[in-house]
Amino acid sequence: MSGAGGSTWSRLAGLALQIEEYELQGLARQVSSAFERKTTVIRIRGAGAVGVGEDVTYDAVDHEIAQAAGPSLALAGDWTLASFSEHIAELDLFPEAPAREVSRRYRIWAYEAAALDLALRQAGQPLHTVLGRAPQPLTFVVSLRLGEPPSLEPIRGRLELYPTLRFKLDPTSSWDDSLITALVDTGAVDSVDFKGLYTGTIVDQPADPDLYRRVVEAFPEAWIEDPKLTPEIDEILRPHRDRITWDASIHSVQDILALPFPPKMVNLKPSRLGGLRSLTEAYDYCEREGIGAYGGGQFELGPGRGQIQYLAAMFHPDTPNDVAPTGYNLPRPEPGLPPSPLAPASSPTGFGWGEEPA
Repeated sequence: MSGAGGSTWSRLAGLALQIEEYELQGLARQVSSAFERKTTVIRIRGAGAVGVGEDVTYDAVDHEIAQAAGPSLALAGDWTLASFSEHIAELDLFPEAPAREVSRRYRIWAYEAAALDLALRQAGQPLHTVLGRAPQPLTFVVSLRLGEPPSLEPIRGRLELYPTLRFKLDPTSSWDDSLITALVDTGAVDSVDFKGLYTGTIVDQPADPDLYRRVVEAFPEAWIEDPKLTPEIDEILRPHRDRITWDASIHSVQDILALPFPPKMVNLKPSRLGGLRSLTEAYDYCEREGIGAYGGGQFELGPGRGQIQYLAAMFHPDTPNDVAPTGYNLPRPEPGLPPSPLAPASSPTGFGWGEEPA
């Protein structure tokens, strides 16, 4: 259900916000992509209420430096959400230069999410009431890499526990035809993410025309995320353009406008959009232009996961949202996780999904 009247940002910008102090809490966990994920929970307090956000910067050293520095930013005062967002944009949020520039967006998102949560709790309102949108049952997929050498086991083990689970997979050049056939036989693959726009990360996948051809032909209905459009690959994918979607390059509406051809679908990751105004402008633009959207996570370990689930449940609940409950991202998920679609679980007040902040 669409919000009524004005832009989405205009419904948030004037929210009053009183901040007295804040604190940082580090989280760490081994996740399914075979690395120790570290994040930082930002907990802002004021007027007897608490708001939380989660910094999903990927480089562990950036979290360690911030946590060692402690709550050193000048956040105390009386704000509107708009004036706080302007203030955060002017602060140097990193005691030392971050390992990668996009991390500044991730940290801005964390502070703005905490501020939104606090402002709503101080106002005694949940986010969906302020936006005039009712959360809907939320469809999700589980994002996985299949290891090196790749194996069907991460898929098989999850499907044994959760037979209706759907997946977003990262194809690599080591995928052979027998593995692709086995994946097709599961009937559980909704998206393939070629990671073609990443450089200098552990998930880089070089442009491999043979891999693209075999995968897009094997999965004729799957979304194709972030292809590397070399001339040869562009020719291979031309008949499949309606299935191509974009993620790593989307930081603003301008980035959507700059895509090589008009998209049918984009991945709007709140942390990558870098702030509430940029995110809500992207939501409004896609809705206005008839562009589909789905949400994406960043291996959140704390309240950030629920917050992006909350947003997806309001803005694009029926698409292949890469926002599965955190337990699915563990190397060996346990029984008893909630299946897709997730029932709405918004908190009575604030920007919270399921649990109140302590």
